[in-house]
Amino acid sequence: MRAIVIRAQGGLDVVTFEERPEPVAEAGEALVRVAFCALNHHDLFVVKGMPGLPVEFPRILGTDMSGTVTRVGPGVAPNWVGKRVMVDNIIWRGNRILSLGDHLDGGLADFICIPVENLIELPAAVSLEAAAALTTAYGTALRMLVTRGRVRAGELVLVLGASGGVGVACVQLLKEIGARTIACASSPEKLARLRALGADHAVDYAKEDFSAAAWRISNKRGVDVVINFTGGDTWVPSIRTLRLGGRLLTCGATAGFDPKEDIRYIWRREVDIMGSNGWDRNDLLALIERVRMGRLDPVIDRIFPLEHARDALAHMQTRAVLGKILVKI
Repeated sequence: MRAIVIRAQGGLDVVTFEERPEPVAEAGEALVRVAFCALNHHDLFVVKGMPGLPVEFPRILGTDMSGTVTRVGPGVAPNWVGKRVMVDNIIWRGNRILSLGDHLDGGLADFICIPVENLIELPAAVSLEAAAALTTAYGTALRMLVTRGRVRAGELVLVLGASGGVGVACVQLLKEIGARTIACASSPEKLARLRALGADHAVDYAKEDFSAAAWRISNKRGVDVVINFTGGDTWVPSIRTLRLGGRLLTCGATAGFDPKEDIRYIWRREVDIMGSNGWDRNDLLALIERVRMGRLDPVIDRIFPLEHARDALAHMQTRAVLGKILVKI
């Protein structure tokens, strides 16, 4: 089968298009013919290397995927064959959590074997493209905003990195919740599209201090919630942007995980800093239902063929992206 593989870490030149043996479904597993695989910044971390993220080689890349079950292993009901599915990419092995595309081979390949409990059957109204786009970005956003952050209608929420996969998901879900959104991005084109997706205010952080802009928009009150999964030098300005009793929600650190801190704002304004990590199956089911009902339409930036997966990664690396990048297998 065709696959996108790395055998060492480094630049995108380590990403290769190869022929690999087709996997065989073992007990409790299903063989899925992959249709689409969505890219995430996590894929770049796997390629480049990141502390605390060990990778065994060779490794097939790809975290989020959808497809059709073609065969099943022993102990799996045969009626799974032919079903269209989304893959929940967090695999439990005893008390260990393993994820696809780093600990285990991922979905940038013609086929993948998956424990049947990690498959979610798709309703007819949900496309394979939409399903592949949902898992990491929209699952992370839903858990962060709703389960952890308890964002409510009418609250003013600032979203940093609003043009990326998680950021776009946040803007769309905040619109559905009824919150007011300040979307921050780095170009007029991205900001115009974010407004079209439901953002109430748009700030070009390349031209304007987002903290000062939020202070102005909130009539010098501060915002109720800041979504910050960038870290780095945005961390202190984000805390400074919050109102008394505000909340900062974080699910990552794409610009640096060890930022400078200024704890004065934390105690003086009694702000809460809340972490959120991943999603659970109920989050994915809730997202699928939103798509089925027409309440959510995942934003797809571009679709690349499998043989151009390296180009897809390079496109994501430029950050000239709004929404999800998909690879068609």
